[in-house]
Amino acid sequence: MRRFFTLTLAVMMIAQGCRFTPQPNVDGGAQTLTATPTAQPALPTDVPTLPATATPGPTSQPSATPEPLPSIRITATDGNLYIRRGPGAEYNQIGLLTKGESAQVIGRDVLSKWVQVNVPGAEFTGWVSLLTPFTKLEGDLSQVEAFTFTDWPLPAYIRNCTEHDLLIGPNELYLFNLFTNSNYLNEAQVNPGRYDIYDLFLPGEPKIQTVDVREGETVHITVDGSGTEHLCP
Repeated sequence: MRRFFTLTLAVMMIAQGCRFTPQPNVDGGAQTLTATPTAQPALPTDVPTLPATATPGPTSQPSATPEPLPSIRITATDGNLYIRRGPGAEYNQIGLLTKGESAQVIGRDVLSKWVQVNVPGAEFTGWVSLLTPFTKLEGDLSQVEAFTFTDWPLPAYIRNCTEHDLLIGPNELYLFNLFTNSNYLNEAQVNPGRYDIYDLFLPGEPKIQTVDVREGETVHITVDGSGTEHLCP
């Protein structure tokens, strides 16, 4: 019986010796048991990047090749041909086809017998008349585009401001003196070009001057054949 009591006492003493005794904190309070979180495995931060899928671009279409212009040419024969800004003598001269020279025809005016050409040696176009015996046309004119040129010309004039009657050549236009201007008889509308002015009041009708007239201009003649200068009213 004593052996059993001794054994029981030994077991109780061992159990008391294993009991947890709290230790004081440095501030004198009871120590708080803090549960230490269990470390979790870190998740990978680098997400693998999938290769970009190439997006097919628009399929390039082959550019249409412009059709070549028909081979139609105009040639100056037996003289020179003016190339003008529009299809008419009322337009400014912008070039010249000398005798034997040719130009490619690229268009025609539906209202007149004029053709549009590439001006030789230049990067612009002009117009040549077919109403002259100095032209020779090669090719079928119906193959080029026909259209109406709507950039109308500006009128040009020559006005006599002297006291003498004048003559404009080569058109043989008669200009009365300044004192008869009530009916604009001292003024004449002309096409752009070069003109010679003659004094009809003096013997021999001497040439006073040569003038160049352009669209939209009025050229005033202020000096007569005797050298007398006048002012236009």
